[in-house]
Amino acid sequence: MLRLVLNILWLLLGGGIVAGLVWMFISLICFISIIGIPWGRACFNIALFSFWPFGSDAIDREELSGKDDIGTSPFGTIGNIIWFFLAGIWLAIAHVCVAICYAVTIIGIPFAIQHIKFAGISLAPIGKSVVSYEIAAAAKAKNAAAKVDAIRS
Repeated sequence: MLRLVLNILWLLLGGGIVAGLVWMFISLICFISIIGIPWGRACFNIALFSFWPFGSDAIDREELSGKDDIGTSPFGTIGNIIWFFLAGIWLAIAHVCVAICYAVTIIGIPFAIQHIKFAGISLAPIGKSVVSYEIAAAAKAKNAAAKVDAIRS
């Protein structure tokens, strides 16, 4: 229930509509320029995440599925490096500036935290999936257990 209330407040007061529409616009621009389709897909996922962020987390698809794909391969890394210099740093700065504005007020701190999450994902969006906190925690715990087992053997 708290997540629902926070998501509705985020949508109306926390910049959810604006952030989501900006990310949709960036996604559209990327899709129009055929070569930008991988970035457009990542931006579209972030746009959906921007509309309803409470209760969700962005994690690497490799960590989620346990398999490599093109977004988590060296091609994804190259795409994230290109993205970082062309748009990622500027979007991250914008999200951090908005987060600072929200953090000044005590009641805006949850919104500031969400903008900091968006700043992090906007630096390297390719190869990320947006899932609920529970699924993200389960995937991270499973991968951690597998790494511990690998170290022990």
